[in-house]
Amino acid sequence: MAGIDAKPPLQSGRFLVEIGSEVVANFQECAGLTVEVEVQEVVEGGNNEYVHKLPGRVKYTNITLKRGFTDNPQFANWRPKVEGGKIKVERKNLSIILFTHGGETAKRWEVSGAYPVKWTGPDMKTSSMEILIETVELAHTGLRDA
Repeated sequence: MAGIDAKPPLQSGRFLVEIGSEVVANFQECAGLTVEVEVQEVVEGGNNEYVHKLPGRVKYTNITLKRGFTDNPQFANWRPKVEGGKIKVERKNLSIILFTHGGETAKRWEVSGAYPVKWTGPDMKTSSMEILIETVELAHTGLRDA
């Protein structure tokens, strides 16, 4: 049948984040790949049948990444810094890459103007041998499929 996508849906697998051409981290979870268009409602005088709905601004949800905690300080060092009473952020363009179980690139998203707005270190318990998880939340100015 024409028009039907015969490819199976993608599965969660392995995620990487690449800044420039350098792979900086493997991740276990990625959430917030969301683009939303605000809708402006305009009421037309004398028209009671409907309200005009016009496209407004594009909003991007923060992206949340989780991974096993390592001694690599790359994301911890990227956090915003306070200098002279002002917050300094370093915006970076990055790619989020999803791989198939066979190791091939399945999907790639390009994120522009990203910077960390929240970093959460691991929860530690002496009674547990679980893998420690760190979380990085990124604000950004654009998201597109590549």
